[in-house]
Amino acid sequence: MASHGKKYDAAMKQIDRTAYVGVAQGVELVKSLSSAKFDETIELAVRLGVDPRKAEQIVRGTLSLPSGTGKTNRVVVFAAGDAAASARAAGADEVGSDDLVAKINGGFIDFDVAIATPDLMGQVGTLGRVLGPRGLMPNPKTGTVTMDVAKAVQDFKGGMVEYRTDKVGNIHLRVGKASFSAADLVKNVHAVIDELFRAKPASAKGRYLLSVTLSSTMGPGVKIDPVNAREVRDELVTA
Repeated sequence: MASHGKKYDAAMKQIDRTAYVGVAQGVELVKSLSSAKFDETIELAVRLGVDPRKAEQIVRGTLSLPSGTGKTNRVVVFAAGDAAASARAAGADEVGSDDLVAKINGGFIDFDVAIATPDLMGQVGTLGRVLGPRGLMPNPKTGTVTMDVAKAVQDFKGGMVEYRTDKVGNIHLRVGKASFSAADLVKNVHAVIDELFRAKPASAKGRYLLSVTLSSTMGPGVKIDPVNAREVRDELVTA
């Protein structure tokens, strides 16, 4: 097995891999284990008790994290005419129609979010093999197929994130940076957990929140108690 490095190994010795902690304790621990020279991203991994092979049990949507993500998304917009002008004015990084489709077919994938007006989805659909596997295909359920492209650009530039279960029921989300205060990270984690319960499929039976893990870019995962992750609001002194 390949080594992760001395800092990672040292961090691993500071945690009990079998123990479950509360959200606030987990946040404090992950922050303390963040030792890289750059501002590490804090990531949340949640395993849901759903069967993504069934369309009605795919959990997906968007939410605005109360403390933001610490990153400004790169947004492209498939639009023409007035909608294209609105997208540019709102700060979209790339705007186009046929030309943008051709650019992406040519290898351009340097963006985090793709938004499209409904009338261009026929052309955007031809990019399925490129955008689909990367989770970048615009979809009405996530607010990325809309006529109000200006609002969508502003939302995704301002801290909105998109989530979707993978083929085994996992959801991975960026919930901030190591430089965030512990209080802000706790707010973001709770916002994600609350949103996932709001989006719980009616057909999902049994235990819904199977596991919750918090980690930094270069650090080990810390297990959050899935039973109390939603119900308990840890008291935390605002930094």
